[in-house]
Amino acid sequence: MVLNKNLTTALVVIITIAIDQISKIWVRGNFIYGEEKEVFGQKFIMKYVENEGAFLGMGSDMSPLLHFIFLKLFPLLVLGYVVYYIFTNSKLDRVSLVAYSLIVGGGVSNVFDRFIHNKVTDFFFIDLGGVFKTGIFNVADVAVTTGLFMLIFSNFLFKKKKVVVTE
Repeated sequence: MVLNKNLTTALVVIITIAIDQISKIWVRGNFIYGEEKEVFGQKFIMKYVENEGAFLGMGSDMSPLLHFIFLKLFPLLVLGYVVYYIFTNSKLDRVSLVAYSLIVGGGVSNVFDRFIHNKVTDFFFIDLGGVFKTGIFNVADVAVTTGLFMLIFSNFLFKKKKVVVTE
């Protein structure tokens, strides 16, 4: 089955950004900062926080210049390279194309928040007990993580004939 690379990429990126931004707007409009709501008991909680740093708040105490370089400019350059890679690599299989598109969509949405709000809205928290406890995250983080796992599975676990997505 031949898929249109441009359409697939655009749809995945736009839908990812839309779901992430709508969820963040909803949380900011329906939660008080720091408020928690149980979704599935104490296992899955929504808690509204604003993250001025990167993953788990790392870098939130950087100077404004370093904050700009490492949390705005560098991610933007990396995302630009990933977009370039998508459109110049004629041998991308479907799974990899969707994976890279999820990474771009999630990354663009969080970088957008950093440029517009100077922080990122996070609100999901999972605690399955023991060592499995997450930091607070958002839909964009889920998209990026899902994309990374898809790439790992596509490239290392499934050594099968790949279907190439064409222009």
